[in-house]
Amino acid sequence: MSSDKVVAFLGASTGIGLSALKHTLAAGHQCIALCRDPSKLIKIFPSESTPNLKVIKGNAHDVAAVSQCIQADGRIVDVIVTTIGAKPIPHKMTVDDPDVCKKGAATLLDALAQLRSSGIKGSPYIIACSTAGFSRFGRDIPLAMRPIYALFVRVPGADKVVMEDRFANSGEKFTIVRPSHLGDGESSKTIRVGIEDPKTGPVSNVTGYSISREDAGKWLAENLVLQMDTKYLNKNVLITY
Repeated sequence: MSSDKVVAFLGASTGIGLSALKHTLAAGHQCIALCRDPSKLIKIFPSESTPNLKVIKGNAHDVAAVSQCIQADGRIVDVIVTTIGAKPIPHKMTVDDPDVCKKGAATLLDALAQLRSSGIKGSPYIIACSTAGFSRFGRDIPLAMRPIYALFVRVPGADKVVMEDRFANSGEKFTIVRPSHLGDGESSKTIRVGIEDPKTGPVSNVTGYSISREDAGKWLAENLVLQMDTKYLNKNVLITY
């Protein structure tokens, strides 16, 4: 990807999104990040040392805020990375917002439609973070992990399935990234990749137990943002150790 491209981030304050933003900024690309609390990112990336980052205060469910985030210099940005998600409530086996991803997808697509209707042009590549464990084409996690996903990931997983469908049926260019169970810390472990066509099923299969947020974000940045590998275009991509 050339250095004049612009990348918008929704949900980059923590986790995979933060890691992907870090690596995208390090490569010299212009980034715009939408945050409910900009101070979190500004503390990590001070403006004086990160001139290629613009942080906008707003909510990913607000069309006006998202519209502001995904446009620059009179056009729609080149890449949009959305890693928004809900906070888990373990003792209730649910999350604080069971519809966060489906609402986020709808808001983003509405923002794109409104910008285009106002004459602002652009055909962005949307990269959305989902989760392993909910493929319609068979088991994509180890058998031992199925009870955990059924108990603790069922609610956010259902939300992410709707999000995936909205992007897959939107007519936009997209890649859905499905990491396995998320942990913390960078590592030198090999990341294995499975590819699934949302209409016809698996192109290549992998199953694995986990991957760290930091490594997942780095993989996303290197393979989808910095230089897009076309074999992942309009596909669901599972990443795991």
